[in-house]
Amino acid sequence: MSEQEEADWIPPGADLSRPSAARIYDYLLGGAHNLAADRAVAQRLEAIQPQVATVARRNRAFLRRAVRFMLGQGVRQFLDLGSGIPTVGNVHEVAQEVDPGARVVYVDYEPVAVAHSRMLLKDNPNAAALEADVTDTAAVLTSEPVRTLLDLTEPVGLLAITIGHYLPPDVRPVFAAYRDAVTSGSYLAITHLTNDFAVLSDPRVAETMRSTQDRIFPRTRDEVLALFDGFELVEPGLTTSANWHPDRLAAVVDPEEDGLYAGVGFKP
Repeated sequence: MSEQEEADWIPPGADLSRPSAARIYDYLLGGAHNLAADRAVAQRLEAIQPQVATVARRNRAFLRRAVRFMLGQGVRQFLDLGSGIPTVGNVHEVAQEVDPGARVVYVDYEPVAVAHSRMLLKDNPNAAALEADVTDTAAVLTSEPVRTLLDLTEPVGLLAITIGHYLPPDVRPVFAAYRDAVTSGSYLAITHLTNDFAVLSDPRVAETMRSTQDRIFPRTRDEVLALFDGFELVEPGLTTSANWHPDRLAAVVDPEEDGLYAGVGFKP
């Protein structure tokens, strides 16, 4: 039996031959929604940098902490840009554990990610998945899920977790469009790949990702800070994923081993 026939979570017509960042990330997190082509790329990345799965797990943990932080500030609706394949500790699970009425819209252009998200959310009236390119900001912001579930006159938690480095250098207008669409009191969380730290600076990482449908564009600290234009960074400012509001008793992680800038900004 073929991989397509075995995997009922793959939508008809999906291209199984080309790896995707969403499914590679799922593999690195220990998920089951990935294909042979994705696993091959992930294993090449692990051969270059054995810590790559650790970086992925730290990034996922940051997402959960950022959502809990925003919930603590009164945010009850979230727009997850480039959400990827659903896995344990999704945004809606974290948010609805605190408030069952919390609302979440996931956005991704990867058909497998969206199909599985919809399957997962079919009985959840307060969460939806939208198949769209996050750079098409008008399509996202005027979409039926956003119009139905989110009230943009109330604070929104914008989540841009490991999405910026898949967008080319003209990304700033994209983030600005989402900033301008949400009201004061909203938040933006970003994690972003950088070459500033040793762990993922090997040029073979970017070279390996060129074989997928998702090229990467690492950015410097100043370039990542620019993505927060119009937001005020909350403490501790721009740091790394493991070191932003770490869980109690968590060990400090050397930024050289962390690999991702991370921060949360508040729209005044």
